[in-house]
Amino acid sequence: QVQLVESGGGLVQAGGSLRLSCAASGRTFSSYLMGWFRQAPGKEREFVASISFSGGRTTYADSGKGRFTIYRDNAANSVYLHMNSLKPEDTAVYYCAAKLGVVPTTTANLYDYWGQGTQVTVSS
Repeated sequence: QVQLVESGGGLVQAGGSLRLSCAASGRTFSSYLMGWFRQAPGKEREFVASISFSGGRTTYADSGKGRFTIYRDNAANSVYLHMNSLKPEDTAVYYCAAKLGVVPTTTANLYDYWGQGTQVTVSS
């Protein structure tokens, strides 16, 4: 069992930056592939980024390539999403998710555990 708690969301102007954090409970954090997803009002939850156990492999949605960076600190049981050059269309609730297994995936329903989400609002 893994419990995930996101933080770091807020209101930012377009072009600004935010760093989201996700703190995980449990002693097996390093066994989980971690991902970030987001959901805007009236839209489906969509993949943002994922990172492998060791942090050596990362995957990004096209919408965030070049602007977002996912990284993890296994000693701190945490994963982060640094977002630069934010746009109004990045406005959404951002969720941290954990997946057992080694195969990266962008599919939300293949992740095993989810946080409660943190709101990111980008004003124009």
